[in-house]
Amino acid sequence: MQRIIDFVMELDKLKAVTRKVKPAGLDRYENSAEHSWQITLLAASLAPFAAAGVDMNRVIRMLLVHDVGEIDTGDTMVFVEGGWEERKAAELAAARRIFGLLPDGQGEEFVALWQEFEEGVTAESKFANAADRAMPALLNLANGGQSWKENGISYERVVNRIGPPILEGCPALWAYMEARLTEARELGYFGA
Repeated sequence: MQRIIDFVMELDKLKAVTRKVKPAGLDRYENSAEHSWQITLLAASLAPFAAAGVDMNRVIRMLLVHDVGEIDTGDTMVFVEGGWEERKAAELAAARRIFGLLPDGQGEEFVALWQEFEEGVTAESKFANAADRAMPALLNLANGGQSWKENGISYERVVNRIGPPILEGCPALWAYMEARLTEARELGYFGA
């Protein structure tokens, strides 16, 4: 029991990992725990748009663990270019450390889910990645492009980074996002 409690208390540190986008209508930046919670509910809500046979329980579990490594590494903005291999290797080491706090090899399943999300090959990981890529953009759309403007992120960079995984994982979501992003460009929501 103590090892499980130690693991859960370690997870509490995810609340202290600051991201670059602000929650809709708030002046503060969101944290990684909030992000994980919100995209999990986004994915669950998008279930009717998932490909046939997608295991939503697996998607939800994947989304709950996908940012745990950020406890050690911090968050990397989705629109950053370059250095991804090093960042993901550090996150994997962190995920192994954190999930290793659990007793009797319980953490191995969580590490496997983390890796499945990162590889993005299964239907579940593609759907999970679509939700993960969409949420920062949805918040930026709600906030007039707040983090895009603050960080000099162009329309092209956003579309190139989030378009392919959202289209592959949830085409209906990309159809919605693409139209909103085009409107946002006309409204001047992007930097650079």
